[in-house]
Amino acid sequence: MKINCMVVDDEPIARDILKTYIERIPELTPVKSCMNATEAYEGLHEYSVDLGVFLDIQMPVISGTEFLRSLRKPPLVVFTTAYSQYAVEGFELNSVDYLVKPIVFERFYQAVQKVTERLYASAQVVVQKDEMPDYLFIRQGTKLIRVNHSEIIYIQAERDFCSVYLTDKRLLASLHLKVLEDMLPQNKFFRVHRSYIVNMEKIRAVKGNTPN
Repeated sequence: MKINCMVVDDEPIARDILKTYIERIPELTPVKSCMNATEAYEGLHEYSVDLGVFLDIQMPVISGTEFLRSLRKPPLVVFTTAYSQYAVEGFELNSVDYLVKPIVFERFYQAVQKVTERLYASAQVVVQKDEMPDYLFIRQGTKLIRVNHSEIIYIQAERDFCSVYLTDKRLLASLHLKVLEDMLPQNKFFRVHRSYIVNMEKIRAVKGNTPN
């Protein structure tokens, strides 16, 4: 899977480092390097961008978060910043990951793997509901693990990833709960809470509003 991506950062050194990292990963295709939000708007108009942005938060005039909020159809975004205090806001904007400078290549590569998984999940959602397979794939390290719907007991949101509880084990999925919800058939899975999705076939009883 080839992923078009763009770097947006007002610091030349930061842009150069990210460009070097991108060039080390064959799946990534850099289409534009931008020093501000204005150039980023132009890049999104000019190119088909899958990942969209390795996006700095602290930029003059228009910040990274303001830029992302302004987009009607935002691409996938990985925030890059020297300030960890913006992490909560970053994840509220549904960013794929949040990298704190100085960024090492290993951590950058982990973020790219999350992007790949998110894009793969989005491709599955496009499938028509009546053609939806009875399984999904969850990345574990370098492998994609096939998980049958019938194996899933429930799913719990864990900040920027989810715990998928199966009949015999737990898997960690680098996906937001909403993405997993869209991948599952609505007639079999129900979101009982903002942080939980349950397999309705696994519910034995309901006490109050709590399934058991």
